[in-house]
Amino acid sequence: MKKSYGGIVAACLFMLLVLRYGIINYPAGDSFLTNAFYTNISNPLEWLDTTPPAVQNPENTSEVISGETIVFSLFAQRNVSNEERQNMQTWNLLKHLINQAHGLPNGVDAIKEAGVAWNSLMASVEEQRLGYTNEISPGKAKEKQCPHFLNKMNGTGIDNSVSKLRVPCGLTQGSSITVIGIPNGLLGNFRIDLTGEPLPGEPDPPIILHYNVRLNGDKVTEDPVIVQNTWTVAHDWGEEERCPSPTPEKNNKVDELDQCNKIVGKTEEQRMRSNVSRQVSTVQDGSKSRRYFPFKQGYPFVATLRVGSEGIQMTVDGKHLTSFAFRETLEPWLVNEVRISGDLKLVSVLASGLPTSEESENIINLEELKSAPLSPHKQMDLFIGVFSTANNFKRRMAVRRTWMQYAAVRSGAVSVRFFVGLHKNQIVNEELWNEAQTYGDIQLMPFVDYYGLITWKTLAICIFGTEVVSAKFVMKTDDDAFVRVDEVLASLHRIKVNRGLLYGLINSDSRPHRSPDSKWYISNEVKEIVFCFSHFFPFAVSAAVMKEWPEATYPPWAHGPGYVVSNDIAKAVSQRYKKGRLKMFKLEDVAMGIWIADMKKEGLNVRYEKEEKVYNEGCKDGYVVAHYQGPREMLCLWQKIQEGQVAKCCGGDR
Repeated sequence: MKKSYGGIVAACLFMLLVLRYGIINYPAGDSFLTNAFYTNISNPLEWLDTTPPAVQNPENTSEVISGETIVFSLFAQRNVSNEERQNMQTWNLLKHLINQAHGLPNGVDAIKEAGVAWNSLMASVEEQRLGYTNEISPGKAKEKQCPHFLNKMNGTGIDNSVSKLRVPCGLTQGSSITVIGIPNGLLGNFRIDLTGEPLPGEPDPPIILHYNVRLNGDKVTEDPVIVQNTWTVAHDWGEEERCPSPTPEKNNKVDELDQCNKIVGKTEEQRMRSNVSRQVSTVQDGSKSRRYFPFKQGYPFVATLRVGSEGIQMTVDGKHLTSFAFRETLEPWLVNEVRISGDLKLVSVLASGLPTSEESENIINLEELKSAPLSPHKQMDLFIGVFSTANNFKRRMAVRRTWMQYAAVRSGAVSVRFFVGLHKNQIVNEELWNEAQTYGDIQLMPFVDYYGLITWKTLAICIFGTEVVSAKFVMKTDDDAFVRVDEVLASLHRIKVNRGLLYGLINSDSRPHRSPDSKWYISNEVKEIVFCFSHFFPFAVSAAVMKEWPEATYPPWAHGPGYVVSNDIAKAVSQRYKKGRLKMFKLEDVAMGIWIADMKKEGLNVRYEKEEKVYNEGCKDGYVVAHYQGPREMLCLWQKIQEGQVAKCCGGDR
């Protein structure tokens, strides 16, 4: 592999000149430079100041807060009670993530953003503790609720031809935005934008979905077209997706639905030609030459954006049209506003299926839903860590009401905890904090909950299962998975293996997804990272090369909806992390397989126990774990078990 070190050195020299100029003009930067580029850094937080070195306090734009201060605040001593600390038992044990934040996408940003969110949350908690409640401003309590349903009347109204609907607690799977309108005006072009909250110091919010309807085409085509995209301050516009697509052969699936319905842009004759069951002769008039497009100037439409597990689907007048896959760090829980603009007479916009928490005073069996107290001096049979995101209130309640009611869980022989990262929205974090205090089964994570960082949660589960408690086995699952705890325990007892065990739906022959369009894309390209060390003169240049995963196949791993490892494996994961020897990999279930393979190379005798009844894509009768189960399905499955119909699926799953 050829390396152009001359170019690297030149780039470093140029950078050093720029930095030196900045320091001469801004002397405060001197300590930043020396700290950031010394090879022996005593403070692991210092390097986090590199992009950017500071952010502005949104409440006081003249006050600048350093990135280091924000991150330090995550692990600073706080005025919290012993009961509140129970929800942070892995918090300080994860402080070494700061040293490894560059190992996963957006790790540094997630920790910095968590620092901002944590400061706001702690200020709110302290305010309540001191008695500064909502008595001063009665309207504040309403504002801080997470409603299940919103319509335009709850929005911010119309401002400069832009209609806005505030979504205070984000979106989650199953949430939908329905727009009823009539394209009008000169062109009839309009836009629907799902936006997030801007970061401190950033003027504009990120756009999680930009849905642009152009009835008269654009520079690319003269025909009507729908353009979907994303936008951020850091990366500007992403790669746009068009419907109809100029490359229809690349029509990928999102949640098993086409990115662009094949009928869009086609004439009636073309559509019938592609369907052998229909006859062209059925077309009686000139309509067969008219191209289908769902929006038409002067005609009303009903359009619904619905959040799926992989992306956002659009239906118009009951017909699926487009799908848009979530992009990295632009996930539905970030959405806090719907913006509609352009040549459109808006009849109404409403949001439904929004994440909302239950009021504890309205729950009849509240004590039964609270977690059983931990027994740190007694080894439990199984610890189960559940991945969840902050605004998935309904899913967590469904788990509490169903498989967390197994006798083994209620007795303390099995313990269950939800592992939840912070949200960028203060309202959601306050709801999450109150939920954690009420039920005692949530472990807060010191980072913002991006999908690319879920491996950090796997690590946290291993730490909890071996250091906070002592469990013979440690299990990982999701908040949309139904776990038959009794059957998992029976299987572990039947296997009779206490060391070196990986139990679950084992995949022994899988290959990395090399297509950038895949949600599980893994690059095998060499990435060169250049470090320039200097205290002005002399200087040195260091280059490192790395690949996400260079091999053609993965080592054996178990699918994420439900797998179990023995205590020795979980403990080894924790210890390797502390020593900086744990390879961070963004696919958490594959990451566990990689870690175990490394242990095997070092002499661990590994037992891969395949459980075919862990269903990672739905439910089948006789299941041990059933994935992709919504709150209603979870309650139905539990009811069937209570009625004696063991492991019978609900709905269309069988």
